[in-house]
Amino acid sequence: MSLPNPAELIRQMAVDLRAHLARRNISEPRFIGIRTGGIWVAQALLEELGNDQPLGTLDVSFYRDDFSQNGLHPQVRPSDLPFEIEGQHLVLVDDVLMSGRTIRAALNELFDYGRPASVTLVCLLDLDAGELPIRPNVVGATLSLAPHERVKLTGPAPLALERQDLASASAL
Repeated sequence: MSLPNPAELIRQMAVDLRAHLARRNISEPRFIGIRTGGIWVAQALLEELGNDQPLGTLDVSFYRDDFSQNGLHPQVRPSDLPFEIEGQHLVLVDDVLMSGRTIRAALNELFDYGRPASVTLVCLLDLDAGELPIRPNVVGATLSLAPHERVKLTGPAPLALERQDLASASAL
């Protein structure tokens, strides 16, 4: 199975997101990307939508429930939200949804900044491997991988997807 083209997914996601926001009567959503791949996807999505508003960024490292087990990633950067969260309609963007734990951490962090009116979740890929009851409102594609496989987004330009085999990586 070949991986989908991110540029094609972004184009369709823009159409689907416009329709989703219109159904909910949301005219001025605020976009937030989850570091790092979610930021790249959000930037590409904003460009496809012709939207030049500022993009908020989240680094959820301190909010992850596996922080005490895995420690701190060496490239942690501060979150940057150049707008109010309270009462806003947010579009939260991530690259790959797997267990749902990153999204849970992102929601926890966002609510520390205020209570949004709504949060729309947008993901480039859903790997259908959820451990938590979290599903995107807009998704580029849903894939089912073998337990030893992962997908990584590279970018920011051009965006590309790579399949990774954890079994062969651990054999080295």
